[in-house]
Amino acid sequence: MENLSNLDYSRYLKGWIRTVPNWPSEGVMFRDITPLLQNPKTFRMLIDIFVHRYMGERIDMVAGLDARGFIIGSVLAYELNVGFVPIRKKGKLPFTTVAEEYELEYGNATVEMHTDAVKPGDRVVLIDDLIATGGTMMAGYKLLNRLGAEVVETAGIIELPELGGGDLIRNAQVPLFTVCSFDGH
Repeated sequence: MENLSNLDYSRYLKGWIRTVPNWPSEGVMFRDITPLLQNPKTFRMLIDIFVHRYMGERIDMVAGLDARGFIIGSVLAYELNVGFVPIRKKGKLPFTTVAEEYELEYGNATVEMHTDAVKPGDRVVLIDDLIATGGTMMAGYKLLNRLGAEVVETAGIIELPELGGGDLIRNAQVPLFTVCSFDGH
């Protein structure tokens, strides 16, 4: 049996993230979290990192960004015994929504959430799988703020520092936590 007492959790979990070269386009190194999620030990370790980080923080909600933020966010919300809020791509939610547009590398995109998803003063953790350019995370942050929620922290599994998203978030005075980072993009 493996001794995890002195283990570097970040390095260990990073070893379970698969790199797929040239996907979805030439020159992109896609960071695939599915191997990490498929292994019950690494999936539990990942969730436990987030649970232990937020269990004493009086969190009211976890908000997850479409789509892989739903996986981590819903499990985290369950473990913290709080509600979960999906922040979806435009046109996916059935009730009245509030929207935020953000820039992509080649154009714009929009995320939405229900207008009744959070209440003013709710303390929220906003989570996604990966921080690249930071546009999606900042759009989700703005939506939550617009509805009066307090974003305690934004969080992700992976940060790609070369793409500048982590710096964008931190420079906006928004707290950010990530488990590991990868050079390149």
